[in-house]
Amino acid sequence: MSDPIEVLPTDPYNAQLVANVHPSDWKNPQPQPRYHLVIIGAGTAGLVAAIGAAGLGAKVALVERHLMGGDCLNVGCVPSKALIRSSRLAAEIRQSVELGVNVSGEVTVDFAAVMQRMRRLRAEISPHDSAARFRDNGVDVFLGQGAFTSSNKIEVDGQTLNFKKAVIATGARAATPSIPGLDEVAYLTNETLFSLTELPRRLAVIGGGPIGCEMAQAFARFGSHVTLLQSAPHVLHREDADAAAIVQQALVADGVNLHVDCRIDSIRDDGTEKSIAITSDGKSRQIDCDAILVSVGRQPNVEGLGLEAIGVKYDPQTGVVVDDNLRTTNRNIFAAGDICFPYKFTHTADAMARIVIQNALFRGRAKTSSLNIPWCTFTDPEIAHVGLSDHQARQRGIEVDTFTQELSGVDRAILDGETDGFVKIHLRRGTDKIIGATIVASHAGDMISQITTAMTGNVGLGKIAKTIHPYPTQAEAIKRTADAYNRTRLTPLVKKLFEKWLSWTL
Repeated sequence: MSDPIEVLPTDPYNAQLVANVHPSDWKNPQPQPRYHLVIIGAGTAGLVAAIGAAGLGAKVALVERHLMGGDCLNVGCVPSKALIRSSRLAAEIRQSVELGVNVSGEVTVDFAAVMQRMRRLRAEISPHDSAARFRDNGVDVFLGQGAFTSSNKIEVDGQTLNFKKAVIATGARAATPSIPGLDEVAYLTNETLFSLTELPRRLAVIGGGPIGCEMAQAFARFGSHVTLLQSAPHVLHREDADAAAIVQQALVADGVNLHVDCRIDSIRDDGTEKSIAITSDGKSRQIDCDAILVSVGRQPNVEGLGLEAIGVKYDPQTGVVVDDNLRTTNRNIFAAGDICFPYKFTHTADAMARIVIQNALFRGRAKTSSLNIPWCTFTDPEIAHVGLSDHQARQRGIEVDTFTQELSGVDRAILDGETDGFVKIHLRRGTDKIIGATIVASHAGDMISQITTAMTGNVGLGKIAKTIHPYPTQAEAIKRTADAYNRTRLTPLVKKLFEKWLSWTL
């Protein structure tokens, strides 16, 4: 029986969560003589690999030391999007007068109620990732710390699991930056943020990546005085610069006090408040706050797995080393998800798990390099991206043609009052082959899938131009970029031939 786990705050919803994803009365099964597949880690990659392999008839064991569902369910996608939904509503109500709707009185947020709603919804979703569900679908679930003892054995809770193939899917955790004084200060990460029950009056966010920007905007909309500290020249530095600029403006409009291109010199806590000393624009400043959220990236969970003993190479910063087929340096062992891949997204972990099933069980040759990986930052507006940026294409020696449609020219965006954004699609020069795209819109994450599907199916932008899009929708912006591409095909010579033909038909 595994050690009991507590998720704070203690309430019926968190009790329900734990009862599903790490039940205190769980008894590990008697191991089978040999498994086709043993998976360490029950985050998205591990869960998808386990239930997919079991569904095909394989004998599968799944090992998890903490909460099944991993970061996504417990401290990532699910709780953060619940908060973002509440924060969006608060912002919409404050802006309702622009749509002719008058709301009397000051708009206030009951933060405790917001967090309770999040915990309730997370608990409602948790059966999808529960130990009982996977047991009932033919997976032997073992709760406890798993470690390799040889190239075909894993030990967990005093039991030995013999396997033909294994998968490392232990994910990653919040990285800790090297800042003088940080270790002596109580600070938040995504792993503790969602246990809050009171809104911090002043919140400092260190890191302007996706999590930092999403939570900075959400907490500002809840009523916190938020300061965002970013070492790069702008937030979301991995994104298209034009797209990042729109989100940066939105953060400032929501009241986020933004410091970019800044250095954090030290942090201290005098018992009444926390102080962050920074250097920005060549000047020293002090940021006083009540809580600090550290969001500077992810660090792989490679410790305690016995990887050295079985010849699996890894780097403490980048994770387990895998080839294009997700095989580690030990041929019996594969890896999937955040533990081994630079694109640390739930949907990417899902896709990698499917590759592992093919390659580990059926000697397939599926490759991660064949994936078209979209991602989305769920600020308001959202940024969604897939494929190469124009800068990345040029670095690879690929010449591109770029077509952009501003949302300010799209009727539905105008009617919705959501004109800050665009659709930008990059084509291989001289063709209609899509090599990348960026969308900035309120629901960019939903819109990008049309582009991802086209890229995966090798459908060119010309075909999208022939596709009827319902009017009025914001996705019409995609068709307008396709129409713009079609207009470039009307060369002076072609136009002259058309004019001559039309003159003959009169």
